[in-house]
Amino acid sequence: MAVVLWTMALTLLVQRSLFAVGHSDTGCMKWVQRGEQVCCEACFPGNHLVAECGLSPKNLCTPCEPSTYTVQPRVYSCEPCTQCVAAQVLVKQCTATRDTQCGCKEGLLCGDSACSFCVEKCEKGHEPTKDRSCRPCPEGTFNDQIHQKCKPWRTRCPLPYHNIVASGDAFSDIKCANFTPGPLQTKQKAEEGGYLALIVVIGVVLVAFSSIIFVIFVVAMKNLRKRKRQQKPTTDTPIIRPTTDDPRTLIAIECSFHEAQQEKGGSSDSVFSKDSSQQLIA
Repeated sequence: MAVVLWTMALTLLVQRSLFAVGHSDTGCMKWVQRGEQVCCEACFPGNHLVAECGLSPKNLCTPCEPSTYTVQPRVYSCEPCTQCVAAQVLVKQCTATRDTQCGCKEGLLCGDSACSFCVEKCEKGHEPTKDRSCRPCPEGTFNDQIHQKCKPWRTRCPLPYHNIVASGDAFSDIKCANFTPGPLQTKQKAEEGGYLALIVVIGVVLVAFSSIIFVIFVVAMKNLRKRKRQQKPTTDTPIIRPTTDDPRTLIAIECSFHEAQQEKGGSSDSVFSKDSSQQLIA
């Protein structure tokens, strides 16, 4: 008997709760007195204005018609409820105070906050495009979340004592760790350092040798030019011989020559000149 009474009481409580939830006040919620009339400033939720002023507040607002709703407290008409179509699915029914709530089918996502359209859901390693499709992350970027834009890889580790131990891919960024080189890696680095030092030494030697050769060449060219400038050209004065067989002409030439010699020589030269002239005349 107690169980039956308890069940009946619980049923009545549930019915009253459902009635309270489904019931809404009608008419004007907030008004002001203007002479003999009242003027409505705000209707109850789910109601729209019928007249701005009147004798009774209840007659100023009326509930929205079926399949309509309003969220405004003072409008003359309600908005039609949205219909979920195409790839949309119904999530919540329309009420007088709330529009229909739609969702998208499996594998699709809402394209905006109101879910007025659906788009393809982009998985990790992809990103949405302007044409509402998906594409793989470009080289050098990654995406580790659902339906998000790809982000570029980091170029270095955030901590100074960390090194990059793995490169990034379309699904994850680079991986960093506190890297301690082993004996083999230390030996390799030492060998690389030795090779680098040898290359540097060889390069320095080649540069020095080339510089010495260049200096020697420049000095040799300067000395050669200097010697050429110091050398003076020497020319012998040619003896002009007349091209005639006339004895008198030859005597005149010889006399002129011996007169010049007399000025330098003496009397012995003069006698020799005269004997030579007489021999030529004979």
